[in-house]
Amino acid sequence: MTHFCLPGIHATPCLQLQALRCWSHAPHIHSQGKPFGHRGELQQAKRIVVKLGSAVVTRGDECGLALGRLASIIEQVAVLQNQGREMMIVTSGAVAFGKQRLRHEILLSQSVRQALHSGQNKLKDMSVPVLEARACAAAGQSGLMALYEAMFSQYSTCTAQILVTNLDFYDEQKRHNLNSTLQELLRMNIVPIINTNDAVVPPPEPNIDLQGVNVISIKDNDSLAARLAVEMKADLLIALSDVEGLYDSPPGAGDAKLIDIFYPGDQQSITFGTKSRVGIGGMEAKVKAALWALQGGTSVVIANGTNPKVTGHVITDIVEGKKVGTFFSEVKPAGPTVEHQTEVARNGGRSLASLLPAQRGEIICLLADLLTEKKDQILAANKMDMDQAVRRLSRPLLKRLSLSLAKLNSLAVGLRQIAVASQRSVGRVLRHTRVAHDLELEQITVPIGVLLVIFESRPDCLPQVSALAIASGNGLLLKGGKEAANTNAILHQLTQEALSIHGVKDAVQLVSTREEVEDLCRLDKMIDLIIPRGSSQLVRDIQRAARSIPVLGHSEGICHIYVDAQASIDKVVKIGENPVDIASLECGRLQGCGSEQYSVCPVRDSKCDYPAACNAMETLLVHKDLLRSPLFDQIVDMLRVEGVKVHAGPRFASHLTFSPSEAKSLRTEYSDLECCIEVVDGLQEAIDHIHKYGSSHTDVIITENEETAEQFLKQVDSACVFWNASSRFADGYRFGLGAEVGISTARIHARGPVGLEGLLTTKWVLRGNGNAVADFSEQGGMEYLHQSVPVEQPLPEQRTSN
Repeated sequence: MTHFCLPGIHATPCLQLQALRCWSHAPHIHSQGKPFGHRGELQQAKRIVVKLGSAVVTRGDECGLALGRLASIIEQVAVLQNQGREMMIVTSGAVAFGKQRLRHEILLSQSVRQALHSGQNKLKDMSVPVLEARACAAAGQSGLMALYEAMFSQYSTCTAQILVTNLDFYDEQKRHNLNSTLQELLRMNIVPIINTNDAVVPPPEPNIDLQGVNVISIKDNDSLAARLAVEMKADLLIALSDVEGLYDSPPGAGDAKLIDIFYPGDQQSITFGTKSRVGIGGMEAKVKAALWALQGGTSVVIANGTNPKVTGHVITDIVEGKKVGTFFSEVKPAGPTVEHQTEVARNGGRSLASLLPAQRGEIICLLADLLTEKKDQILAANKMDMDQAVRRLSRPLLKRLSLSLAKLNSLAVGLRQIAVASQRSVGRVLRHTRVAHDLELEQITVPIGVLLVIFESRPDCLPQVSALAIASGNGLLLKGGKEAANTNAILHQLTQEALSIHGVKDAVQLVSTREEVEDLCRLDKMIDLIIPRGSSQLVRDIQRAARSIPVLGHSEGICHIYVDAQASIDKVVKIGENPVDIASLECGRLQGCGSEQYSVCPVRDSKCDYPAACNAMETLLVHKDLLRSPLFDQIVDMLRVEGVKVHAGPRFASHLTFSPSEAKSLRTEYSDLECCIEVVDGLQEAIDHIHKYGSSHTDVIITENEETAEQFLKQVDSACVFWNASSRFADGYRFGLGAEVGISTARIHARGPVGLEGLLTTKWVLRGNGNAVADFSEQGGMEYLHQSVPVEQPLPEQRTSN
């Protein structure tokens, strides 16, 4: 006997028997365990329901489908399906598709009748009658399904149509058949396209509407998608609409904020706006349906499926765990949301900027004192991080992670330098101009706003950057690597303790929630500048992710040393009578020991002092006249003694019978005891090579010819250019800035090691006396003076001693 399943779909007795065994004694909600508690876990979603609202699939004129949007959505669903996920689509659009078709038929019919009955060929104005929705649905459903089938076939993906009504969920036999059919389709890797049968759909049940635990009335596609997701034990329901997600007030309001995570019970604290321009559901219905699905064990995200900037990746972004739309979760984070922290940091930064320079200096000095007073607690926390990371991190990263008493003392010294520099920071007058007799203009320094600093394995970065933010009056959001979590926590605690003496504790915030870096980079309305501190890969990733927020940093540290023909042997490779104990230096691996021992010199220091640093030498350029000289032999011998692996550039390799391995690229940042050696004809070729293969970070010339050196210093377009000195001097502390937030290779705002000055911008302040621009027109009789006035020094009470 064949049992009724759904219109156009039949199930075999064996499939029905299997379904009956699974469902006969089960409650209406089948708990598949707890829903995901965090966005990052959405990557684990196996079975996914995508609900396409009417506003997503319907054109702006509400007649016909938005084919471009639909095509991009189908592509994403097909991609996820081909990854091995089980995808289901709950779709609207039959009414719009049918309305377009029926309007066309009616207009065509009217024009034919008028042409036949009119003595003239002139057509009168034709009006289209109001079309009944059920008739439109009946006329449009087949075309809608044909469109889905054609689009999915482009990705070798099969589809199946399923039409349901509310009764199909309350009739046990139909409900069992529905489940059995869907399970079989998913098993065969087919995407079910599900829609309410709007041609015959009955009204929803009047007494059980989205309230009960065990039932949900199917009154629109939101409730249908929720019911279906729970019945099918889906891991994730993605509900696409024409809004970004759920807001704390109607989205049209100027102060409305997108809610990133929504928790059961929070609906009492929000208000809902009007319904969509099309469709029968509103945001209130979506929220109720989402909470019902969440209670049934399915995670839910409500997001915008109409925004052309994100439509092409909104579904895949959600599944990858990115911060898109509103995520419904039963797990509240232990700390505040990052959006709240950013807002708090902005307000705290404004309070910080209003303090006197002496007060900001006091905060920084107290932080410096705390670094030494609380050294035992800091080092204990750091040891915990080191013990956990020793098996996971490479030696250079472990070195960055490690703190010592010497490092803490050095940090304290640097912070006190920043405290002194802070006396001439916020509110400093850069220029004073008398525009007219009673109109004066000043350009003054002001904070940038809110800084986001993302750093890896460098807990010492936290107090340095915090001190610079305090000195410049900026709010600060810090995102440290999880490998330094314990150290970062104690250092942040001490920072807030120092800030508390003047009531600005909240100005520096440490992100402790599970925020992805890419999600932080999307807070373009809240963050004014991003500063990455870490590997070149981290910097590149942030620069790609931060589409609307300026990024201050360098993507690579490909630094060069050019050894000129007139270089001094003593300044290239010093051979000292009291040589440095190589084993005691942090120079990486030691492969052997030559006949000589080399004391510190620019080449050796640049490569071996800290190979993982961004200011370490990566390419050594050698003048061709030095190739057969004792100087060159000593350079190579020194590199061998230090265990540096040498790669030969193309020209260098051509001069050798047996050469080292040829460099794969002349634009390589090794970040280890490796470097490239290349030969150049002279100064200009060295400069051209640096411009072609360098990263505009730090480049050095070693020569005794002053004219050659000056030409190099003028022509090389890098943030730092040195003569007869190690590239490792490119550092804010060594430049006397106290510390740096990083080294910038940009050509606007700040460049090179960025300290306090680089975290300030300017604003113009005009003081007048009822002046108007019209006063300075030809009829106004007044003239501009634009007379420079000497800039006044800070008032005595604004100074501070340290």
